[in-house]
Amino acid sequence: FPEILVSEFYCHTLSLPFISTNMAEETEASPATPPPKDPLRLRTRREPFEYGLLPIPKLIFSDCSATLASLKEKLLQRASSLRVDSSAIADSLQISIEHARLVLDTLASILPSDSDPLVCEKPDEVESVGVNVFDLILFLYIQTYKKLLPRTHKDSAAVTDVWPSTSAFDGYLSALSPLQLVRSNSRKFPSQSDEESHQLSYLQKHLANILSLLAEPVEGEGDESLVLSMERFEHLGFLIQFGEKGSETVPLRQIAPFFANSDPDMPAAAV
Repeated sequence: FPEILVSEFYCHTLSLPFISTNMAEETEASPATPPPKDPLRLRTRREPFEYGLLPIPKLIFSDCSATLASLKEKLLQRASSLRVDSSAIADSLQISIEHARLVLDTLASILPSDSDPLVCEKPDEVESVGVNVFDLILFLYIQTYKKLLPRTHKDSAAVTDVWPSTSAFDGYLSALSPLQLVRSNSRKFPSQSDEESHQLSYLQKHLANILSLLAEPVEGEGDESLVLSMERFEHLGFLIQFGEKGSETVPLRQIAPFFANSDPDMPAAAV
C-alpha cells in the first residue's frame, strides 16, 4: 500500500556507511552496535477521504486557502475553548442547521479514535461538545479532494451484448451481462492501493497550505512569519498517521519533538 518514509516526507537525506581500508582495523574488536530500528512509515488516514466528503456545494471553495484562513479567524473569535457547535458552523458557512449537524456528526465518526471528546460522546450529546476549529478547517479543506473515477469501458463489442436494465439498488454491475462482467474485470475500477496513492499525492501537493492554516503569525510580524505549535501540529493526525498498517499508531509528538514553545530555553522558530 502507498506509504513513504518519514525522512522522505520532511526532506531527502543521504547517509554513506563507513568503509575501512585497513585490514588490521577490521580485525580489532569493536563495540557492539544495536541493530537499526525499522523506519517509520507515513500513511494517509482513509476515513476522512472515503467517508468525510459531503455532497454540499457550499463546503467547496474556489480559493480554498484564502477563504479558510478568513473563516478560521471568524470561528476563533466566536469559539469557546476552540470549539464550535452546529449553530456556529451554519452561520459561518451560510448553510442550513441540518447540513451543519451533518458536518458535526460526520466529524464525530471520522476523527481518530479517542483523540477528541467529540468521538467519545453519545450522538445526542455531540452538539454540546462541538468540534475543534482546526479539525473543522482541515475537514473543509479536503472537500476539494476528487476521488479516482472508474476507467471508461474499452470493449465496444461488449456494449452490444444487452442485459436487463439497471436497478437503483444493483447500480452499474446489473447493466452488465455475465460476459460483459468478465470482460470488464476489476482493472476497470481503482484499487484501494490506487486510491491511497492518490490521497497521499493530494496531501503532498497541499501540505504547505494545510500547515499555514494550522500555524499562527509571529506577534508583530504579521502573516509573513508563522509559528506552528505542537498542539496545532497534532491536528495533522486527522489526515495522516505514522506506523505500519495494522500496528499501533505512533503519536505525532514523538515523530517531531521540537516545536515552538516546547523548550522554554529555546526561542520560537518560524515555519
